[in-house]
Amino acid sequence: MPQWRASAKKARPFQLEPRPVPAKISPQQGRQLILVMAGRLPCHKGRGQANKGNGSAGMNIQGKSRYHEVHARSLADPEGFWAEAAKEIDWIEPATKIFDPSQGTYGRWFAGGVVNTCYNALDRHVEGGRADQVALIHDSPLTGSVTRLTYAELLNEVQALAAIMQDFGVAKGDRVILYMPMVPEAVVAMLACARLGAVHSVVFGGFAAKELATRIDDAQPKLILSASCGIEPGRIVQYKPLLDEAIRLAGSKPKACIVLQRPQLTCEMTPSRDYDWASLRRKALNDGKRATCVPVAATDPLYILYTSGTTGVPKGVVRDNGGHLVAVKWSMFNLYGVKPGEVWWCGSDIGWVVGHSYIVYGPLLHGATTIMYEGKPVGTPDAGAFWRVISEHKAVALFTAPTAFRAIRKEDPEGKFIRQYDLSKFRTLFLAGERADPPTVEWAEQQLKVPVIDHWWQTETGWCIAGNPVGLGMLPVKHGSPTVPMPGYQVDVVDEAAKPVGPNTMGSIVIKLPMPPGCLPTLWNQDERFKEAYLSEFPGYYKTSDAGYKDEDGYVFVMGRTDDIINVAGHRLSTGGMEEILASHPDVAECAVLGVKDAIKGEVPCGFLVLKAGVKRPPAEIEKEIIALVRDKLGPVAAFKLAITVGRLPKTRSGKILRGTIKKIADGESWTMPATIEDPKALDEIGEALKGRV
Repeated sequence: MPQWRASAKKARPFQLEPRPVPAKISPQQGRQLILVMAGRLPCHKGRGQANKGNGSAGMNIQGKSRYHEVHARSLADPEGFWAEAAKEIDWIEPATKIFDPSQGTYGRWFAGGVVNTCYNALDRHVEGGRADQVALIHDSPLTGSVTRLTYAELLNEVQALAAIMQDFGVAKGDRVILYMPMVPEAVVAMLACARLGAVHSVVFGGFAAKELATRIDDAQPKLILSASCGIEPGRIVQYKPLLDEAIRLAGSKPKACIVLQRPQLTCEMTPSRDYDWASLRRKALNDGKRATCVPVAATDPLYILYTSGTTGVPKGVVRDNGGHLVAVKWSMFNLYGVKPGEVWWCGSDIGWVVGHSYIVYGPLLHGATTIMYEGKPVGTPDAGAFWRVISEHKAVALFTAPTAFRAIRKEDPEGKFIRQYDLSKFRTLFLAGERADPPTVEWAEQQLKVPVIDHWWQTETGWCIAGNPVGLGMLPVKHGSPTVPMPGYQVDVVDEAAKPVGPNTMGSIVIKLPMPPGCLPTLWNQDERFKEAYLSEFPGYYKTSDAGYKDEDGYVFVMGRTDDIINVAGHRLSTGGMEEILASHPDVAECAVLGVKDAIKGEVPCGFLVLKAGVKRPPAEIEKEIIALVRDKLGPVAAFKLAITVGRLPKTRSGKILRGTIKKIADGESWTMPATIEDPKALDEIGEALKGRV
């Protein structure tokens, strides 16, 4: 076992008794559904109230934020704005042009610049006095261990692995696939690739062999780094058989595989192809092998990340070195309010873009301490898991998905676990990844007494499109909105003719070109597909494929994907707005609304409900109340007559509800098992619940 892992200490046991808590506070009852008729919406007013929780003094107060000034400057003089931000990065050669419109599909940022991402994430901090600061905390309730690596220790590991990769012939521009669980070695591998100028492509650990094979064929990696297994609550997921099958299916074969043998389950190695990670590491350290940083162009790719659920030829989002460095470094303080040296926790997975930007690169570029969590919001061991991590490691902020908080709220609606832990260092909760329904946000605000900030972005953008900038000074909160476009983004709402619409009018949300630094410049080896998918429908804009509107204050309201707008007898309805009504019911922990086929009306909405833990009332009674609530808030025009209680909603491993697959099941159409699904049995449960109901 590697020495730096052998010292892992046991996670703190969970022995505290629940303390008395105040009587349960019911969530705010329903908000007006967004009904879109002839493209017109009623004004959606937010409360705009200050949050009085810990660390929020002076935050949610109008007039105290620098946002409007900074955002205006970023649009009026984007090159000047990002040139200033780029001063926070150590460049080998500065850019000859901050933005070159003649390059790429819509221009390239920091053209002519030469840089190394790994140097900026590790070396410069070690050289600058942070050698002994903890860089990475790996907290694994699934293995009962907590491991800490300082910046100097992490750099040493990265230098050694990069040298090993060089021995296998990996050089600048080569691709390396990482098929890894949430272990420190995965972070080491990403940074080792960046050190060499190799392009990493992280594939979520446990991804199906066929899907992994398509990514191998598209990226054509020289090397694959993997592990024997991943660990989930109550089960061990074998990675090696999936990897072996994927390589068998793929036309492109890697030169070698480096495999981390986890003690929970070891695997058989393929002779002449597979190499033991620990043995290679031990030899490299003993031999004193260390790789230095390789200079790369700012416009060279740092990584490829394939979007989830793709079939056929996958869609590989490209992230460049220079723009990514500048954008995520800028965001750590200006958006998230985190200072160098503070502890930050992003509760995502490295297989997703959030994990790339805010488990690995953002916090390390910023000189912060980052937490990598191998566990779940509930069940490892209970709904207090998140509060234990925040308390034990003194995290100042958490970034996670709304679904995590819906799961916690379902299991602990009164917040009893929260009161067992010292959260005095905790300042801010950030939510993203899917729409944050107001009842969940309000519950978190009530329980945590800190600002709860919804923000919106995509795999393609790599960082926040719209949010509430803590570092610049928070703006008033409007529940249901991720607040305002971040500096660098001009976000418009347009009609089908690509013409901007007025306030409170539903349309397609688009971003005016050029996109700011950090956003994808193209798709891997598919420039034309990139143009067709994102740039052709609305000339001069990037198409987000999200629908929504902006209010009179410029706040963005993302109501769902453009295909989540359903047509009921000629009336266009937002499923996101309808879900707000369902979620406002005091017994509902989580919900989803989708359109199902109807012979008369074309489509009618169907609601799926997950009830809070401890609810004893008959589900049929609650379903009737839900139907009445929608009718009261919306009227009969919605034709909402079907609510179905289920034990859980089928989700991807990143926590997104599989709405498209649920709809196909409800419509009686053929469907295939999504590659990203967390538990396939959840779809069978949906099928059973629908029998005799549709």
